[in-house]
Amino acid sequence: MALVPWLFLTPAMLMFMVYVIAPIFESIAISFYDWDGLGTPKFIGLGNYIELMGDPDFMVSLKNNVIWFFGFLLSIPMGLGLALLLNQQVFGIRLAKSLFFFPFVISQVVIGLVFSWFYDPTNGLLLHVMAALGMDPVAILSDDRLVTYGIVVAGLYPQTAYCMILYLTGLNNLRPDLIEAARLEGAKGWTMLFKIVLPQLRPATFIAVVVTIIGSLRSFDMISIMTQGGPYGQSRVLAYYMYEKALSEYGYRMGYGTAIATVLFLLMLVYIIFVLYRVYKQEQETD
Repeated sequence: MALVPWLFLTPAMLMFMVYVIAPIFESIAISFYDWDGLGTPKFIGLGNYIELMGDPDFMVSLKNNVIWFFGFLLSIPMGLGLALLLNQQVFGIRLAKSLFFFPFVISQVVIGLVFSWFYDPTNGLLLHVMAALGMDPVAILSDDRLVTYGIVVAGLYPQTAYCMILYLTGLNNLRPDLIEAARLEGAKGWTMLFKIVLPQLRPATFIAVVVTIIGSLRSFDMISIMTQGGPYGQSRVLAYYMYEKALSEYGYRMGYGTAIATVLFLLMLVYIIFVLYRVYKQEQETD
């Protein structure tokens, strides 16, 4: 009987090894070569990684990934706030929930285009709002100091909706006996939230943090649609810079591109190991 689970797992494990694990190691191996994807690869050892350390565009991309990392974390408290607001039994609340969740189910391309129009300094909605407030128009996507923050705001739009759904699901599964006991003890407001509600939402928070952080490190779509890395490459992140170097007309340097991909993979790996360690420690404490 102990063999039966392995018989079911083996096909999936083989597919995972062939289509996930093997390409990871192949990509790492390519990063040690100077290769344009067509000719004969030339082994250069750590040459690509040494070049990365002195590449100002790589440093800009890494800095922008850090901005995405911390900026995207705002979606978690924002999603929680929306969930608490929408967790009501009033007329029309289902329609309101659907409208707030809508950004998550539409394409990232559509969201990128909508926010590009929103930021348009000639006739965008932001222009009219700033004019109504007596402020001068700002070309956010053309300003190298603001462009990354503008794209992060666009990315927060669907990510907040996802976190909201996670928390709404968690709120529907709260233990009513604990809530009632806390009310009898006089708990309300912030005390109820922090002492009773949030501890029960820990699984939803865990999933929201994991998905949000991985999403911030994998950011690509919004940048490709809204700025294509501009202006002057100031909105690049590691994933987009990898694409530019390895697969676009600006590069065709497969070895260098895979070196960037390897750095991004190692950043994700460190985070995943940390998450797995925390899960293991929590399970040990529970046992």
